[in-house]
Amino acid sequence: MNKKISLGLALSLIAVSIAVTFILTSFFSLQSFNEKVADVNEKAKKYSDLQAIDTIIRNDFFGEIDEQYLEDKMLKGYVSGLDDKYSRYLTAEEYLNEKNENSGTLVGLGIAVEEDESGYIRIAEIYNSSPASDSGLMEDDLIITVDGVNTKQIGIDNALNLIKGTEGSDVSLTIRRNGVDTEYKFTRRAVTLDTVESEMLGNYIGYIKISGFKENTPDQFIDALERLTANGAKSLIFDLRDNGGGLVSALEKCLDPLLPEGIVATAEYKDGSVKTLVQSDSSELDIPMAVIVNEKTASAAELFSASLRDFGKASIVGTQTYGKGVMQDIREFSNGTALILTVAEYKTAFSPCYNGIGLTPDYPIENKNDGIDAQYNKAVEILLST
Repeated sequence: MNKKISLGLALSLIAVSIAVTFILTSFFSLQSFNEKVADVNEKAKKYSDLQAIDTIIRNDFFGEIDEQYLEDKMLKGYVSGLDDKYSRYLTAEEYLNEKNENSGTLVGLGIAVEEDESGYIRIAEIYNSSPASDSGLMEDDLIITVDGVNTKQIGIDNALNLIKGTEGSDVSLTIRRNGVDTEYKFTRRAVTLDTVESEMLGNYIGYIKISGFKENTPDQFIDALERLTANGAKSLIFDLRDNGGGLVSALEKCLDPLLPEGIVATAEYKDGSVKTLVQSDSSELDIPMAVIVNEKTASAAELFSASLRDFGKASIVGTQTYGKGVMQDIREFSNGTALILTVAEYKTAFSPCYNGIGLTPDYPIENKNDGIDAQYNKAVEILLST
């Protein structure tokens, strides 16, 4: 027989239930509120300290303040405080240069440089069809002055800022070669970067070197791939040594014709969500392949190499790679500046993330003797034996 409860008891139970719900909700809301207040108070203290410093500087600093320069440095300092070597704040000029570089087009002289042990700037690479190549500059030339300013005294970063400029503008360099200084005058112009080089080797082995993944890389890569296969290439070597990576979108277009249909790589974000980063369609090039890497092979170049190996398409030859398995997102602001921020960790569809570790080659080989490319020779040997 069903038992009945009185209306008064029912109302009492409902009241108790409401009270308990209210207490629990209030408790968790108060806890959340207290956490938010603590966070707000902590942030307020940080900003009040910054304001105090700003007040002292404006009252007592013996010198002129460049407001834009100060703001840029403050924002750069904030991002550098993350202690993440891949996250950066870019000024409007820096972001414009970044976009141009990603597109595969640079405005300038067409050179890549690095600091020489002498303290001056050494030309490490000269791009084809550039002001530098037209003038007869050579790799290992030293840049002593830029518009009369000594590069050793101002440092490489400031010197690079002087070398860069708008298309059509002029710049003068003092170049030292074999101890002799020579003056050069250049007119800056747009230079298209060749990120893909290719040739047909003996025994119908196609060789493709990729120096970076830019917006124009896929067109250059597909052109090289189609030309080599049309000429009878029966196997391929991909040389990614010194390739520091680049755009994942460009990488995907290069991998697509090589791999079978499926998800190639995924990215995991802060909230735990996982998204497809690279995928391939059903078209596939089914010939033996080898990839050559070194300690400067990083980011998208590592993903290219790992993906080919994971799908059973290629062996990896060379030395342990750099180990960059995190992805950056670019947030552009209305004033032309931008924030490049690490937002995810990525990996291939079959292997764990290699961030901070790098890829271990299937055939670990170092180039120890000048004039002998043992890594290249091993890649050829592997393909000849397949």
